[in-house]
Amino acid sequence: MNQSPVTRALFDEVMTPNYAPAAIVPVRGEGSRLWDQEGRDYIDFAGGIAVSVLGHTHPQLVAALTEQAQKLWHVSNVLVNEPALRLARRLCELTFAERVFFANSGAEANEAALKLARKYAADHGGSDKREIIAFTQSFHGRTLFTVTVGGQPKYTEGFEPLPPGITHVPFNDLAALTAAISDRTCAVILEPVQGEGGVTSATPAFLRGVRELCDRHRALLIFDEVQCGNGRTGHLYAYMGYDVTPDILTTAKGLGGGFPISAMLTTSTIAASLTVGSHGTTYGGNPLACAVAEAALELLSAPSLLAEVRAKHEVFMAGLERLNQRFGVFRELRGKGLLLGCELAEPWRGRSRDFVRAALAEGLLVLVAGPDVVRLAPALIISDPMIEEGLQRFARAIERLTVQTAPTEELAHAAR
Repeated sequence: MNQSPVTRALFDEVMTPNYAPAAIVPVRGEGSRLWDQEGRDYIDFAGGIAVSVLGHTHPQLVAALTEQAQKLWHVSNVLVNEPALRLARRLCELTFAERVFFANSGAEANEAALKLARKYAADHGGSDKREIIAFTQSFHGRTLFTVTVGGQPKYTEGFEPLPPGITHVPFNDLAALTAAISDRTCAVILEPVQGEGGVTSATPAFLRGVRELCDRHRALLIFDEVQCGNGRTGHLYAYMGYDVTPDILTTAKGLGGGFPISAMLTTSTIAASLTVGSHGTTYGGNPLACAVAEAALELLSAPSLLAEVRAKHEVFMAGLERLNQRFGVFRELRGKGLLLGCELAEPWRGRSRDFVRAALAEGLLVLVAGPDVVRLAPALIISDPMIEEGLQRFARAIERLTVQTAPTEELAHAAR
């Protein structure tokens, strides 16, 4: 076996080039802090892209994984297992759902939801009820079906021909949806808070209107809560804060607190269309993932934790406002709970990755949500002192940018 050092350079030798990871290699995490191979620490405002909702190596999740690892790892879907049944029961108790399907990723959960919507329409609506309506700037996964539904051309270029029967309309535009929906529509899918598309929240009036239109045209309403679910918005699932109930809900990311698992939740009537053999997955509902998710869900559904998420939102927003008063780099600060978007002001637009790199150099992990938005998705249990320390590092990163590089308009003025 090759015993040469494992470094970032090894990625370029052995991995496919569809990612462009940072130069550091994290080796250890605890709470909201990571350490790299050189022992340097980083405050984590990224959370593995909204995955590590309970921080790194949470003791209750470690205990659940360790206990289950000594019992049973895998039995496939030809048998049931206790952790999966307990987790499904708990999800039904905590939500509108009556039936649960487990998979491994958000894309798989959305694939299952979209397939179910078409199968349910075929069973109840006839052969022409096939159209799916989604929204521009949405993101629903990387399978060919889900990436087509996502509505961002940059993710589908080169993968044509794409699955047909999918229409996109502007987000938060009820008039556009009204014009597009018809009795041929089998489903409308949306993220209550668009994550990858810029951390844009649906308005309450829009979601109520979507629900009414779906009811009028007998179309299923699918909420993709892969990113905004599991306590991220300060509610266990975002739909609860809007008081609008979908027909199908998908969840992943934070559900396992870092361990891969996803779920599709729906009603008994709709689930009946998934007859034996109509859909499946080898690893979905495996005992290890479900045991960890069961422990995570008990923590995430606690009212005290959800209240803390809402309080920490205010702490973050106040701190970001102070940064913006000092530097003036943000056009708008938005989001819900601990899913936050910092939209860049002119003339910083298009430079979100510069902010990510500058933050990394100061020991802070942040994300992008497109070229114009810096995204924050820290652990829901992050402490106020850790928030403050992270914001101080963010301030140094922004100062680094403002000193080292001038915004576009200033550069253009200097050239004149």
